[in-house]
Amino acid sequence: MSAATGTRTATGTRAATDTSARRRSAVPRRITARYRRQAPGEPRAVGYLYVLPALAVFGVFLLWPLGQTAWLSLLHWDGLTRASWAGLDNYRDLLTDPELRAPFAHAAVLLLFYAVLPVAVGLLLTAALTRFRIRGMTFFRTVLFLPQVLAMVVVGVAWRAVLAPDGLLNDTLGALGLGGLARSWLGDDTWALPAVGAIGTWVETGLCLVLFLAGAQRIPRELYEAARIDGAGPVREFFTVTLPGLRAEVAVALTLTMVAALRNFDLIYITTSGGPGNATSVPAYEVYRRAFESGEVGSASAMGITLTAVIFALTMVVTRLVEGRRR
Repeated sequence: MSAATGTRTATGTRAATDTSARRRSAVPRRITARYRRQAPGEPRAVGYLYVLPALAVFGVFLLWPLGQTAWLSLLHWDGLTRASWAGLDNYRDLLTDPELRAPFAHAAVLLLFYAVLPVAVGLLLTAALTRFRIRGMTFFRTVLFLPQVLAMVVVGVAWRAVLAPDGLLNDTLGALGLGGLARSWLGDDTWALPAVGAIGTWVETGLCLVLFLAGAQRIPRELYEAARIDGAGPVREFFTVTLPGLRAEVAVALTLTMVAALRNFDLIYITTSGGPGNATSVPAYEVYRRAFESGEVGSASAMGITLTAVIFALTMVVTRLVEGRRR
């Protein structure tokens, strides 16, 4: 009887020990399963510590000045005397005053020259270069990208000399017997803004071309071969193979060129200073003129905030369109 009791006791002890061991082993498994559901690497709090210095710099040098500008846009202030409350009057003036609306209309025209034309020309050249092999491609790519390396001040000074009444362009037109077309390109009310826009096209086309050529190298050659076997010509090949494969690069190019067009200041300052009259005035230059020449800090701040909102909105639209197509 005592032997049976001892056996049951030993069996119960082993069962209790096994149960305890299973429970202890289940704890690490639950912890492991919980962390597997989370992102790999360090805990999220540690990740925030890594980006904290960058966030601090971003906040001090961007968000804080942006907030100060937003506050100044609600005031009437000349930069020296006591400011007075304006509320939304400065923003209301942007909608009602033709003189304040004109720079945004000029910026919309420059979007055509800075963004649409360079992207179109870049796509056209990329389509031709992907279909036909051209020797010396590296040299041509470097030459076309060169304007991106030059400072915009250098570009403005050079093109101001080219477009001067006695500049290279008018001399060339005269030599070709087209002297009747010669004019003061940067001093003409009609042609000043297109002339500045043409400079922007020259600057931005190289960037677009380099981006598109880099993206075209990722497109499998089998797709082009399949399209040609199906009898696709150059146009159909471009729209069915090249353009869909360059969708991400087109989004990047549009974003960069649109931002360059809307924040254009140095080129306008060097070539035309907003003239003749205000024919080439753009928002960035108008912000400078009103803040530091006219003493209208509140109006300049409102224009700067509006320009920032426009750039952000256009960037978001381009990004959404690309992401929507990818889905």
